[in-house]
Amino acid sequence: MKIHGLQKMTLLDFPEHVACTVFLGGCDFRCPFCHNFELVDGTAPAIMEEDELFAFLRKRVGLLDGVAITGGEPCLRRDLPDFVGKIRDLGYAVKLDTNGNHPAVLRELLERGYLDYVAMDIKNSPSHYAGTIGLPYIDLGPIRESMALLAESGVDYEFRTTVVDELHHAEDFIEIGEWIRGTKHYYLQCFTDRDSVPFEGFHAPSRENMLKYREIARRYVPDTQIRGMD
Repeated sequence: MKIHGLQKMTLLDFPEHVACTVFLGGCDFRCPFCHNFELVDGTAPAIMEEDELFAFLRKRVGLLDGVAITGGEPCLRRDLPDFVGKIRDLGYAVKLDTNGNHPAVLRELLERGYLDYVAMDIKNSPSHYAGTIGLPYIDLGPIRESMALLAESGVDYEFRTTVVDELHHAEDFIEIGEWIRGTKHYYLQCFTDRDSVPFEGFHAPSRENMLKYREIARRYVPDTQIRGMD
């Protein structure tokens, strides 16, 4: 397993844990507003091998209590279950970030009891999903399967949407709300522009719109919160 990035400590990425964040390369989506596109298109070189990461984790036992695994899309890695198992063997809790398009891998991780928290992206309403992820077509069947797996798993999880002014509108949050009705936690995250975003012209929604979208979503998921807005 090649490691493409490591944030050595975070209090934000893994709820209620002092964690590090491990970045894995590769993704099957091409979201035009992605903050980590250099991990998506393969231009970011690996920074270390697996052995070096585990040497770091062994030294941090007792200082950190969790590892957040993100990307890119971690579930593209065939060896992800074994990789996560080694992290668990060191006594760490594990959080997984995923786009939800690989339910077989998610199922294996859940069935092995390897995950303590999952954050799954809901990119947009079903009718606007493909365009939002930069693809001409998307079969939403795997996304729906991952949603169902999480709902039945007993593992704590959240759904989250990065809200982009040009891509998301009130009607989308009605559709999303109906789609994820009954989930425990839903987060709206404000888009912020960075040099690593592959396309120009995207903006954060106004505060007024973010509050409006939150109120729409709360009709379906009472615990809907906003991240990234002052």
